Amino acid sequence: MDSRFKIFFPNTKIYMLIIASLIGVTFYYNLYIGIFGLFIFIYLVWYNIRNNRMRKDEWDRLVGDLSENLDVAGRNTISKIPMPLVIINNSGKIIWLNNLFNSIVNQNMYGKEINTIIKDFSIQKIIEKKINSFEKVEINGEIYNVLVSPIENNVKKQDKKYIIILYFINKTDYHTLYEMYNDKKPITALIEVDNYDDVIKSTEEANRPLLIAEVDRRINTFATELEGVIRKYDDNKYIVIFENKNLNHLIEKKFDILDNLRDIDVGNKLPVTLSIGIGKNSENLYKLHQYAIAAKDLALGRGGDQAVIKDGDRLSFFGGKSKEVEKRTKVKARVIAHAIGDLIDQSSEVIIMGHDVPDIDCLGAALGIYRGCRLKQKNAYILLNKTNKSIEKIVDKINKSEEHQGIFINNETAMQKIQRNPLLVILDVHRRNFVEFPDLVDKITNKVIIDHHRKSADFIDNATISYIETYASSTCELVTEILQYLIEKPKLHEIEAQALMAGIYVDTKNFTFKTGVRTFEAAGFLRRLGADLIEIKKLFSDDLETYIERTTLVSKAEIYNNNIAIALHEGEIKNTLIVPQAADELLKINGIEASFVLATVENDIMISGRSFGDINVQLILESIGGGGHMTIAGARLSNISINEAKSILIDSINKYLEESDKK
Repeated sequence: MDSRFKIFFPNTKIYMLIIASLIGVTFYYNLYIGIFGLFIFIYLVWYNIRNNRMRKDEWDRLVGDLSENLDVAGRNTISKIPMPLVIINNSGKIIWLNNLFNSIVNQNMYGKEINTIIKDFSIQKIIEKKINSFEKVEINGEIYNVLVSPIENNVKKQDKKYIIILYFINKTDYHTLYEMYNDKKPITALIEVDNYDDVIKSTEEANRPLLIAEVDRRINTFATELEGVIRKYDDNKYIVIFENKNLNHLIEKKFDILDNLRDIDVGNKLPVTLSIGIGKNSENLYKLHQYAIAAKDLALGRGGDQAVIKDGDRLSFFGGKSKEVEKRTKVKARVIAHAIGDLIDQSSEVIIMGHDVPDIDCLGAALGIYRGCRLKQKNAYILLNKTNKSIEKIVDKINKSEEHQGIFINNETAMQKIQRNPLLVILDVHRRNFVEFPDLVDKITNKVIIDHHRKSADFIDNATISYIETYASSTCELVTEILQYLIEKPKLHEIEAQALMAGIYVDTKNFTFKTGVRTFEAAGFLRRLGADLIEIKKLFSDDLETYIERTTLVSKAEIYNNNIAIALHEGEIKNTLIVPQAADELLKINGIEASFVLATVENDIMISGRSFGDINVQLILESIGGGGHMTIAGARLSNISINEAKSILIDSINKYLEESDKK
């Protein structure tokens, strides 16, 4: 009511109310006098409205004159500021500029859009104060930082208008100096011929000097092109120091030195592969060298034949498209086994942990380490919070075995045991966020990692022993070799031997993928200890419902790029084991070189990838947070729909194919 009176009767509302009341009373006693009074009241209303409008117009003129005078004063002030200035309106058009701005653009910009000078200019973001400056705006070869100052110029709140002042600060000298400093930064590269011994042995003795000389020549040429200094400090190891300005050129060429070395042919039966670790942007030269060491170790841990750049906490990967070569010597396995044995002896007990949603390779390896600990007279426990379809049959067998009572513990029990200084053995995983119980990793000092997946950027970097061998078919293969050196003539229970064999059997797809001499040697050792393939096949036999679900999933596959099969499982999946099984089945289709199967598991999208090796599914899935091997890989995406996950996967496939075509 008050707001309405202010509009019609400013400062007179009490009087008008009294008059209106009296007129109402007059109507009651005398109609004619009441009508006469009503006309007088209407006149008074009109008079008040007219008088109010006149006063408002006079006030607006006064404010306008004052604003104009202030505007003239403001223009005189900002015109004298010794830097280029521009004023734009709501629509982004230049409504005022000073002479200094005219001089840097060399043309009359009055009335033109500011977007012609500053790309991605957003009025809305400036008004919402999401942007207060623009950096590195280039104008005629000069570089400017632009400060933004929005000024509200409105009468009514519902009709806000703004003008925006832009201050152009010349930063050309700063950026020139910064680029010069950045270009001159030292870069350390550690180069290692990762399969040196195997290549030398595969070459006839007469050709070996030629091979060594050719490798040296090409690596030295590589360093010369970088204008760097190179030193060879071992038969197969080099260090190169060069300037940062040459690194971008190296990146643009996708580290073609990897392909260059692989093309060497002087009678060698195996291709020469390199692992390159590069460190950049460190506080000092010592730390720079440590970056390079960490990068090279990561390249070797991912199977070699690749380059890794470590820029602080950021990692970049290049190459890694060739198949891992099996290492024929077991020297490393023997050394690792002895070191693990010493740690077991020094520990009060052992906690064994795999990845979340463990598979048979994870559980089989855990049983193998468990038996090794028990043979060394140490208590050991396997951390397993819940089972799943892929391991439930063998878990049931273990729970029924008197020898294995109390073998499984949960997170709460594991936390109670950390006070006793246990040893933590992490199997079939090396990424902190993927283990069964991540909190346990930081609470236990002594840790051992045994894994066969390509090393990822977020690996556990404080392990006492890290045994990651990507050539191996499975973690069960690695554990089987370790057992042979951990204990002299080890004896396994039948269920333990079967679990280890099952891990190898499943991960090699019935001994067809990633199988080498050492794979069959490990399988032969387990067979002698009682592992029976017939019993193992029974462990993985399907019921009719699972078989139908897997077959239905395969039938829904779409063919992408003529050689890639992609299948989506609609709705929640009951048995996650059918996802990798369906991916395997899709590879049996003629012309299919790679397959991907997507399914919803709780709140995540599970992706399983398979290939014959020509398409690297590990690189495709690693770019979206997954990992694995060239031929077998997986990923999990959270909080998105299955169709969104499919789009992300296809984008990653396209990026991989584009980079492969450039090769």
